[in-house]
Amino acid sequence: MMQQTDVTKTMKWVFMSFLVAFVLSGCVEKKAVKVREPEDALVLCKGWRSLKFSDDMDKDSLKTAIERSIEYLKRLPADRKFVYGPHKYTAGYVIESMNTFMDILAGSAGSKDLDKKVRRLFHVYKSIGSDGKGSMLFTGYYEPVLKGSLARSEEYDYPLYTKPSDLTVIGLERFSARFKGERIIARYDDNRVVPYYNRKEIDVDKVLEGKGLELLWVSDPVDIFFLQVQGSGVIELEDGNVQRVHYAASNGRPYRSIGRVLIDEKILSRDEISLQAVKTYLKGHPKERNRIMNYNESYIFFEKVDNGPFGNIDVVLTAGRSIATDYRLFPKGALAFIVTEKPEIDQSDRITEWTSFSRFVTNQDTGGAIRGAGRVDLFWGTGKYAGIEAGAMQQHGEMYFLVKKPDENKMM
Repeated sequence: MMQQTDVTKTMKWVFMSFLVAFVLSGCVEKKAVKVREPEDALVLCKGWRSLKFSDDMDKDSLKTAIERSIEYLKRLPADRKFVYGPHKYTAGYVIESMNTFMDILAGSAGSKDLDKKVRRLFHVYKSIGSDGKGSMLFTGYYEPVLKGSLARSEEYDYPLYTKPSDLTVIGLERFSARFKGERIIARYDDNRVVPYYNRKEIDVDKVLEGKGLELLWVSDPVDIFFLQVQGSGVIELEDGNVQRVHYAASNGRPYRSIGRVLIDEKILSRDEISLQAVKTYLKGHPKERNRIMNYNESYIFFEKVDNGPFGNIDVVLTAGRSIATDYRLFPKGALAFIVTEKPEIDQSDRITEWTSFSRFVTNQDTGGAIRGAGRVDLFWGTGKYAGIEAGAMQQHGEMYFLVKKPDENKMM
């Protein structure tokens, strides 16, 4: 996930899957529609006794995630409005709400006590999902670790590029109000505005080579591809130092899942598809590699950073606690609660089963593939095991947002 726009600071991996319906459990139902406005993305829940606020992680990580969201909210004007379905709350009130939750978290005697207090003090809003009834598709993302070098060599021959100076962002709302929030990413060619170079032009035709844009060099183009999908990563350098890299810009081309290509060509079945399976196939079939990867024309440029990874609200993500959603529909930085399944991994790094879980999370990121009221991406952390867990995630579940019950004059 650090993306703040239609392309996202963090381009995330998305797998194709059919969605299934879930019952709203006491929330007001809506017809299945394509949600375009945040007012239509969430519904206020009433009589939601079947929902239990239990959490499968430690309190410290939740405290850290909430504090980082508060850090973001404090940078905003106190009267900035956030939309929670039919209601709006100011940034100042959301901070107050989160501090109340932190007090409850610290003072609760256990999960039952926490559940009781949350029910009594908080409003709960449920995402209407992809079907108008709450069905969410959960995927995962992580921060990969790659081997690399500051200098090009026979072993490290593939560059990570930084943002090109000729990449231009054009806000379309200047031309017409009907394009509010829309933009294009382009370059100028003989006084013409044209789309920026696609993946094939950059990686195969090498249109950026020799322009001084090379940040670092790595040994495998497949690793670069998946680093771009995740949006940030850690590079272990030859000299023993570690360099973090982070999303700097996108070429503006649409993100397209190469998993769809492998399924359509019957290379992998829908049951077999996962990040690890796709990566293994590409590394084992170098002659097919470029053709398949070029299907995704989206390309990410990086910058060196000292800390991270960052989400689209410019705070460091918390493993297991940060989620990415459609920034146009759901309140940034908000406290949320998810119910879905997670993989169990054995000593051979194989997934042995899926178990149900629920936990509190914070909405701190977005992604080019995370669009609509029925999508959410969970940040799993850094390294190998986070990658296995994130790459396997394509589970169904539910997502809720929480705000302290306000006085009538604080709800708009």
